[in-house]
Amino acid sequence: MIHIGNRPEGATLDYLGLKHVTTAFWNLTPAELVEETIIRGEGTLSNTGALAIETGEFTGRSPKDKFIVKDANTADSVWWSQFNIAFDSDKFDKLYQRMCAYLAGKDVYVRDAYVCADPRYRMNVRVVTEFPFSNMFAYNMFLRPSAEELLTMSPEWHVVCAPGFMADPEIDGTRQHNFAVIDFTRKMAIIGGTGYTGEIKKGIFTVLNYVLPHEKNVLSMHCSANVGKEGDTAVFFGLSGTGKTTLSSDPNRRLIGDDEHGWTDSTVFNFEGGCYAKTIDLSREKEPQIYDAIKFGALLENIGFEADGCTPDYADSTKTENTRVSYPIHHIDNIMDPSMGGIPKNIFFLTCDAFGVLPPISKLNKGQAMYQFISGYTAKVAGTEAGITEPTTTFSACFGAPFLPLHPTAYAEMLGKKIDESGAQVWLINTGWSGGSYGVGSRMKLSFTRAMITAALEGKLNEVEYVNHEVFGLAVPINCPDVPSEILNPRNTWADHNAYDTKANELAEKFVNNFEKFRDFASEEIMSAAPRVAVK
Repeated sequence: MIHIGNRPEGATLDYLGLKHVTTAFWNLTPAELVEETIIRGEGTLSNTGALAIETGEFTGRSPKDKFIVKDANTADSVWWSQFNIAFDSDKFDKLYQRMCAYLAGKDVYVRDAYVCADPRYRMNVRVVTEFPFSNMFAYNMFLRPSAEELLTMSPEWHVVCAPGFMADPEIDGTRQHNFAVIDFTRKMAIIGGTGYTGEIKKGIFTVLNYVLPHEKNVLSMHCSANVGKEGDTAVFFGLSGTGKTTLSSDPNRRLIGDDEHGWTDSTVFNFEGGCYAKTIDLSREKEPQIYDAIKFGALLENIGFEADGCTPDYADSTKTENTRVSYPIHHIDNIMDPSMGGIPKNIFFLTCDAFGVLPPISKLNKGQAMYQFISGYTAKVAGTEAGITEPTTTFSACFGAPFLPLHPTAYAEMLGKKIDESGAQVWLINTGWSGGSYGVGSRMKLSFTRAMITAALEGKLNEVEYVNHEVFGLAVPINCPDVPSEILNPRNTWADHNAYDTKANELAEKFVNNFEKFRDFASEEIMSAAPRVAVK
């Protein structure tokens, strides 16, 4: 095996069963990875300077092909569900051996990185990838050790990613040829059959969602976070496509991170060292910070180009609606360094309501906050997952059920305690439809959503009058600076008020039915926050 690059002293891949690879490229710079990708014919440079690649068959996550090894350590602690599918330990060994055999005689790219910006919880990760662009993604998204740290760095977890290796379900026990399997005992995640880079990111996120709450008493969160000029921290919960990255990238606030965080006794800290933003219909006017972050060192995925073949066409959804860009967090000017803030003062739950029923902003009491958190209502946005082509109603517990190895109630209980201890104000923000359901109404203007969040952050909604939503009981402000008052009450935006009432009742029924599986856990305070379903 030939070793090239900046590797820890004496490090090899022999202990991983990868001693027969031809060349191991260690910790290459972004420029070197760009060059490798272009030489191999696996990407092109756009005129922004960003590297553009295609991830192949999969342009989004495949949650039905995500597995966790079930053994003595996980049998009684993991929430075995459609999101956490049990995988046999022996099958993991055999599958990994076949991956190693596939990589024999090939070049691989090794990235030493770490996650968790709070040094008390730092976890070193070694990522071994078949393709250089996958390695560049890991460079962008994870935290980057210094050159000196690399010399003595020892990994705690490993990720091995081989998109070209196709599993055989009959032999390997997978559902189909692609897979992502996490083994908490071996401290390893293996990914094959898919080039979608997000599987690397979400694999480690799933690991942290187990390790931090279960072993460290730290609340792990699928949220973005930023800090105001007065030092006030805000967090934004929400699934992909609801606006976490967009709304936390605020020129007047410093970004902690756009997707994954931990909440300790004294800090909110970023798990990552970069951002992974959707680019569909991106423009400098709407999202200047993200737009300007797309430069050399950024990695564009599955975008289209204008006629010149080098100018990104962000409106092109030919390959997928889930076009993406990853970039190191320092591509954004006003960031927190290190990526940490204090205890949150405001918590925002972001939902993309395809029914057009929920108010664009509402204030929640603790019971309502817990009910909405456990429910995790939104609409899956086109392209984020395989098979999703238009917004689809979903309930995703804790706004991130696919990434939660523990039962959702474990995270909900921790959040409830954090709300009590911090006194944080919780808001529900609907970034979805107004004036009708999807296909009839229109999506809430980003400028209005930003104005409502700014008003909440600046305390301008503390003294305004509120009315309670008749069905959901949410406290809705009757006015908000820089927002037309008529859009604050969603019923007023519908031409047919009776049609709104019918749709609101329909959505309320969905909430109630979904919550049945959590009823035994829920306190009276939480259950009192359930929507009121009108008798038909």
